[in-house]
Amino acid sequence: MAKKAFTIIPPSLRNIWEKVIEIPVDLFIKLNIHPNFFTVLGLVFSVIGAYFYGVGSIRYGGLFIILGGICDTFDGKIARKRSMASKFGAIFDSSLDRYGEFFMFFGILVYLQQFDSTLYVATSFVTFLALIGSIMVSYVRARAEGAGMECKVGMMQRAERIVLIGVSSLLHVSALIVMLWIVAIFANITAIQRIHHVAKTEKAEVENESLDETLGI
Repeated sequence: MAKKAFTIIPPSLRNIWEKVIEIPVDLFIKLNIHPNFFTVLGLVFSVIGAYFYGVGSIRYGGLFIILGGICDTFDGKIARKRSMASKFGAIFDSSLDRYGEFFMFFGILVYLQQFDSTLYVATSFVTFLALIGSIMVSYVRARAEGAGMECKVGMMQRAERIVLIGVSSLLHVSALIVMLWIVAIFANITAIQRIHHVAKTEKAEVENESLDETLGI
């Protein structure tokens, strides 16, 4: 039996969320709202969230980051249900998601720089590492898919990053600091997991080709 991969967000919660958003998604489809509307709106919410982080209102920052993440769920669902999924749509969505994460981490960095504390200074550096890990997770997947390999493995994907940072911001600055360290560590681990996955996949493909040649298939 294949070993189930560990995930930060349990599959049961993901399934519940998938069912909950069906109602608003169906409504938006009836209203003929284009999925790209939510792609752009998600970026707008992320920018607003970054602004609130920058001025010290981390709870509002977290709220808008979560709203941006929800929009990111809507656009994909609507595109698939309306058979509007396209290569441009996927690239447009992915590109704006990256812009959104850049703004989010920038806002958090501005917030942390307001405090003269060793912990906050250290967390600023960790936040930069979290940004690097987050971008590398997406970059490795994009490069792998460009090479014809599926690469969605890893425990710290975009949904996990948004949930952890957004929810912790709503709770307390201490929770946000802890989650930034967690994201920094596990996002980079996820990037490494994906690189390893690509290496394993390519090795398996080469071995299968060699076996086929040996058997004369």
